[in-house]
Amino acid sequence: MVRRPALAAALAVLLALPAGAELPARVVSMNLCTDQLSMALAAPGQVISVSHVARDPRASAMADEAMHYPVNRGRAEEIYLLKPDLVLAGNFGGPAVAMLHRLGVPVVEVAPPTSLVEARDAIAQVGAALGRDKAAAAMIADFDRDVAELSREAGPDAPTAATWGANGYSVGGDTLAGDIMRKAGFALVADGLGMESSGFITLEQLVMADPDLIVTGTPYPAASRAEEVLDHPALDNLSGHVLRVPDALWTCALPRSLEALAMLSAEVEALR
Repeated sequence: MVRRPALAAALAVLLALPAGAELPARVVSMNLCTDQLSMALAAPGQVISVSHVARDPRASAMADEAMHYPVNRGRAEEIYLLKPDLVLAGNFGGPAVAMLHRLGVPVVEVAPPTSLVEARDAIAQVGAALGRDKAAAAMIADFDRDVAELSREAGPDAPTAATWGANGYSVGGDTLAGDIMRKAGFALVADGLGMESSGFITLEQLVMADPDLIVTGTPYPAASRAEEVLDHPALDNLSGHVLRVPDALWTCALPRSLEALAMLSAEVEALR
């Protein structure tokens, strides 16, 4: 059953489209997250271009699928020349999106979800924009079922976890990764440090917290000095272990993000 926030997102899209508008047949996506949702929801041939980032497996969970689509680099001029009847963009598209609006190109801007609940709204919004409401409703139903099966209540004795990236970058509960870790049953080290969104945890703070799990991301070739902290010998003295979650699984909120939830839920079970 589609809940009210998802219905509201879909209704907002329908109200934004011109009255009597036909279903879009030439859809261009210029944002990594809308790339993946549109590829997953669109009818065959409906999407004519996705952003070039969609082909990067370090960022995109659907890089293989994106190889079958022409790509764009998010420039207003190139997108306009594709003659789209709908453009899907993030809500931070900047000058390119503003230019497309001025040129009269229909643009639907999708805010990046910061939780699995908000992911449902994004699915509904993109589905409505594509005229693929039934496909979106089916995806949301599967999504809800899988979230319910994989989620665990984080009680007072919940194991602790921290994300740890370049320069000590970490995330709190008001992020997609933080929400997924909480739903898996972890308490976040970031919460104890007052970090709600994202920020940095020093090596000393991490060692003092001594989390049960340290979550790192995808290593990049020719790693920068900022990533040297990930190999610091002090980490070997921590009681917890390291789990590498591919960045592509939670860069965007997608059904594939539940693979990260499954990985983390398995870690909670192993720690019991």
